[in-house]
Amino acid sequence: MLRVGLTGGLASGKSTVAALLRELGAALIEADELGRALMEPGQIVYQEIVRHFGAEVLLADGHLDRKRLAELAFGQGRLQELNAIVHPAVIRAQQQWMQGIFQKDPDAIAVVESALIFEVVRDAVARGERDGILANWRERMDRVIVVTAPEELRIARYVARVSGAEGDRELARADALRRLAYQIPDAEKAAQADEVIENTGDLADLRRKVTAVWQRLKATATNFSGDRL
Repeated sequence: MLRVGLTGGLASGKSTVAALLRELGAALIEADELGRALMEPGQIVYQEIVRHFGAEVLLADGHLDRKRLAELAFGQGRLQELNAIVHPAVIRAQQQWMQGIFQKDPDAIAVVESALIFEVVRDAVARGERDGILANWRERMDRVIVVTAPEELRIARYVARVSGAEGDRELARADALRRLAYQIPDAEKAAQADEVIENTGDLADLRRKVTAVWQRLKATATNFSGDRL
């Protein structure tokens, strides 16, 4: 068994890398997917968000207004408040998912795709949580892969993705810069990573790089044993 974290900044291509790893045989889950599920009505995270931020974050149908939450988090400096509610629950859900994977297949390589592996640690420490699983990613991951690309290329990808042909490109660029300001720079992430994949070429080039990383992960997995969860 091997626990792998896959991360990368905005529009780095980590989701494409995740899809390639799944094709190669990895068990994979997205942190964003877990977060969305936990923020549905009836979930404890949903209830805590509403209690903390108030009814202004609700839509008429009772679901969370994610656009309004983003405005509060990024536009009004309340991201730490939101993350303090969401991150611990997502980490617990990740661990539960991994337990299920390894119970079915002790030799599995379980990959968690998350944009914020290192930011979770930074934010936990900033809140004074120096002990515990949030403050040390090595307690929950055996290996971390970082996907990188030059910042301007990532901004261009993001703008193209969210604005489309008719969208407001300047607004999309401003949103990208706002999100990047929260994220730890690639160089700092790469310095802490076990594997770094530079995503600046075409899909064939990326596939070659991911396949090489996968082979190393499989070799590493054979040297890991025991229950780490």
